[in-house]
Amino acid sequence: MAFKLPDLPYALDALNPYISKQTLEFHHGKHHLTYINNLNKQIEGTKFEQATLETMIQEAEGGIFNNAAQTFNHTFYFESFSPKPKKTPEGKLAEALRRDFGNVEKFVEAFTQGATALFGSGWAWLAADKSGKLCLKMLSNAGNPLREGLLPLLTCDVWEHAYYLDCQNRRADYIKNFWQVLDWSVVEKRYAAL
Repeated sequence: MAFKLPDLPYALDALNPYISKQTLEFHHGKHHLTYINNLNKQIEGTKFEQATLETMIQEAEGGIFNNAAQTFNHTFYFESFSPKPKKTPEGKLAEALRRDFGNVEKFVEAFTQGATALFGSGWAWLAADKSGKLCLKMLSNAGNPLREGLLPLLTCDVWEHAYYLDCQNRRADYIKNFWQVLDWSVVEKRYAAL
């Protein structure tokens, strides 16, 4: 099956001033598209030709894994934003955050610290196991918690291409902006799917 670049669920300029139109043009329109194009070429004639991204993340190695995971990770990341986001989690997700991190603020602080400190390029994740217990995963390169049998709930891309045009090398500033456009209603739906 051929993968296609999904449309963003908002206009390119809708996340200003937190994520600029120029960043989305490059990050979504060029970087994300490149991973998809590379993946489509790499899976031709392989056992992964008709596989889902999730299957490739769990079973593939090398270039197929890297491009499948980056395709999944970027789609997941971009779908988490809204120009009018729900700012605070509620319901079962809020209860789980309190249970596993103390409260929502402590979770945000721990996630922010982990994402800021992750060496090099990678992804910061909030994930859940099958029982609903939450955990943080700071994963290098194309890392994805599906590889560990966990359900991804929330991610922050800390590759420089995610923020360099807007924040240069100031990753901490980018992560502050990330929280301004994150839509907690999306994360709640993911958690409810457990």
